[in-house]
Amino acid sequence: MVNLTPKKIEEILEDRFRDDGFLNLSNLPHPTEFKDMQKATNRIVEAIKNREKIILIGDYDVDGVVSTTIIRLFFSEVGLPLDWLIPNRFRDGYGLSTTIIPRIVNYDLAITVDNGISAVEASKLCKRYDIDLIITDHHLLPKELPIAYAIVDQKQPDCNFPYSEVCGAQIAWYLIASLNKTLKSSVDIKSYLGLVSIAIIADMMPLKHINRAMVNSGLKILNSSTLSAIKSFKNRLNKTSLNAEDIAFQIAPVLNSAGRMEDASYAVDFLMSRNIYEANSKLEILIEFNNQRKAIEQKITDEALEKVNPKDKVIVVNGENWHEGVIGIVSARVARVHKKPTIILTKSENGDLKGSGRSFLTCNLFEITNESRELLTKFGGHHSAIGLSLPYKNLDRFKRELQLNYMAKGYNENIIDPDILGELEFRYIDFRFIEMMKRYEPYGQGNSRPKFITKDVIIEDVATMGKDGEHKRFIFFKDGIRLKGVLFKTQENFFINSCVEIIYTINENIFNNRVTIQLMIEEISK
Repeated sequence: MVNLTPKKIEEILEDRFRDDGFLNLSNLPHPTEFKDMQKATNRIVEAIKNREKIILIGDYDVDGVVSTTIIRLFFSEVGLPLDWLIPNRFRDGYGLSTTIIPRIVNYDLAITVDNGISAVEASKLCKRYDIDLIITDHHLLPKELPIAYAIVDQKQPDCNFPYSEVCGAQIAWYLIASLNKTLKSSVDIKSYLGLVSIAIIADMMPLKHINRAMVNSGLKILNSSTLSAIKSFKNRLNKTSLNAEDIAFQIAPVLNSAGRMEDASYAVDFLMSRNIYEANSKLEILIEFNNQRKAIEQKITDEALEKVNPKDKVIVVNGENWHEGVIGIVSARVARVHKKPTIILTKSENGDLKGSGRSFLTCNLFEITNESRELLTKFGGHHSAIGLSLPYKNLDRFKRELQLNYMAKGYNENIIDPDILGELEFRYIDFRFIEMMKRYEPYGQGNSRPKFITKDVIIEDVATMGKDGEHKRFIFFKDGIRLKGVLFKTQENFFINSCVEIIYTINENIFNNRVTIQLMIEEISK
């Protein structure tokens, strides 16, 4: 493990952007670089001029909620009518499915955001009912594409858009930019980037290239936003400005909770709030959803952990009547506890198993699961997160094959976390060091916040914190220097005066207008 200095750390961070530099808004690609973007724009403008009925179809995660909100806000700003719906996770399933077609048969044009690229059967029904379909999506293409008037998805092989990893809200933003130009409107499209930045971070897009540029600009716009929903969030968090971590760990889970627990339309309605009083009221509903989500998630996590076979290379756990809206989060928590890829399954109404998986470190969970695709009835996702369903009778074989697939790829459970840059001494950790780290923000997917190891640290003090005492705070001491630290979600006991090794990230803690340095502890070992 390399011994680090601030200069060495800055060299490592600088190297992350050596290939692409620091892109800014002035050199973003043009909307026409998307295949079918102008075709989609022209069809929407034609529908507007002919007063055709248009329906917008979103998705129930943060990206889908923000995408839906962006299109709705734009149509509202230019004074045009637009109907919309977001499928319900429990009643309708994902995206443009056959179950929602009866609700849109009277429309002339259907536009999807953050979904639709896999909606083959639903697209055939749209054609049968003479509904022109425009798909805007960012997910991987299936073997068979849906039938559509236009498909805007950067992953199409004949699409000239230069960045493959963008989210649905970014494509929705490009669509309104294209519409704004064609309609000769004067809407400030840049003002929408605040919302877009929330989706980029929540959907775990790599924070490089176009994503970094849009998030950097978006955060500035968010922090001067006149949107009542954003003002309400800042008041609730007692913050005058928001950063990427606030979005990832505070805002995104709350927006997501509506679709997980009830219906994502609550989140869209909140973002569309007309005044601060309405926003505050609607935020309370979302926070209650999120509190319900936390309680259910904790219960299922505890039950799932009891069922884990620690010998498995890939953990697969199934339960009865586990809430399908939270099992993705549960799989992430179990993966962190056991440091292994994890899939959590629950029985659906038809008796099949339905679930979500999260990877750990370098393992490509999508790849090893795809090797057993013939055992699954539904499957999708990416490197680190998947969704799937399978007949119960295939479960045992599926578990066995996953273990073999994992070993065949040569993955090693003992691999060192690539986000750990090396060993760091406390003497280097000061506010100058933090200012240097800030220059490479925002941190997140593809530009992870650096982790460090410090050995031979003394625990001078430890105490519980949180409503149920589920977190712990520390005072660490080494070489005459004391630093505060926090470890979330732990029941482990730690003892004063013990000598330990810690893995952590570093941040600023602002409390009562006082700024202190805080270590965000990931692991403590003897």
